[in-house]
Amino acid sequence: MPLEPQIAQTERVHLIVRGLVQGVNFRWFVQRRAAGLGLGGFVRNLPDGSVEIVAEGERASLDALLDVVRVGSTAAIIENIDSQWGSPSGEFSRFEIRY
Repeated sequence: MPLEPQIAQTERVHLIVRGLVQGVNFRWFVQRRAAGLGLGGFVRNLPDGSVEIVAEGERASLDALLDVVRVGSTAAIIENIDSQWGSPSGEFSRFEIRY
């Protein structure tokens, strides 16, 4: 009896990243990493100085993105990351920087 192929489960993560994350190329850094991982979603600055990230894709890719976000870009200083996991909406065809 053949084995059923493993279907990668897609998920959604919503992150709020606090620290020195604006004006240090952090959004560009996140966009490049997320796109390279095949994720859909967006990254944008928030008025309070934090950065919001919404990403959808395979759990392993989302975990990999979270790992690089924890480290941050060269000039960024990550103080705190709030994360919420949920079901994907499927609304994203790519990962972009929003303004």
